[in-house]
Amino acid sequence: MTAPSVPDYMLDPDAVMKDVNAAWRFKTPPDYSKTRAVYREGKTMNHTPGSLEDMVENLVKNWEVEASFKTDLADWRTIDRENYVFSVNGGPPQTGEHMLKVGTYNALIAPNSLYDPERMDFSASHKTFKRMMPTFAWEVLQVYSGPPVVAFKWRHWDQMTNDYVGTNESGEEVRVKAHNGMIDIQGVTVAKLNSEFKIQTLETFFDPMEMFRQINRENASTVAAAAASGCPVAGGQ
Repeated sequence: MTAPSVPDYMLDPDAVMKDVNAAWRFKTPPDYSKTRAVYREGKTMNHTPGSLEDMVENLVKNWEVEASFKTDLADWRTIDRENYVFSVNGGPPQTGEHMLKVGTYNALIAPNSLYDPERMDFSASHKTFKRMMPTFAWEVLQVYSGPPVVAFKWRHWDQMTNDYVGTNESGEEVRVKAHNGMIDIQGVTVAKLNSEFKIQTLETFFDPMEMFRQINRENASTVAAAAASGCPVAGGQ
């Protein structure tokens, strides 16, 4: 039996951005050049090209691009569309259609004293976080198991260069002045892949309040814990 070939999205972090005929949210593929530069400058790991760690990192980077910027699920090449679901911290599985509707940030974040995903639509949520952290880089720290079930630890980071402005669970606008420090969060994800290395399930586990404690670090103890399980931040790695 011939082993399945490794898809381009596991070898090149920008593979899906070459899909020029896809339905892109802003008509053309996004520009990740600044984010990739921050990744190269700030990463803590140096994975060998073609290693399991490198391929898992590339897969997730391409998945994030598709989830954030491809508006037609039929154009998502990184997932097994018939079986794909996403969950956070043991919460209910979410479909690709749900993520397309609410956005990657809202699929990850639970309601709290600084942010409420129910009051921030796809566009508003992306503007909030991309304004605050324009180059939110992402890396794989360690891979614990290989396909078909891939468990790995990750890191997401950037500098808070602009004020945070969002709507909280009480419907109030919240503003936190930029401190120009780093936002640095970590978590663990378990991904189940099919025989073609397409994602069937993504289960992510992390502290959903850690980012907000770091945003509002002078008042971290007052940031309310989320009332319900929700779930980094994807976006812009």
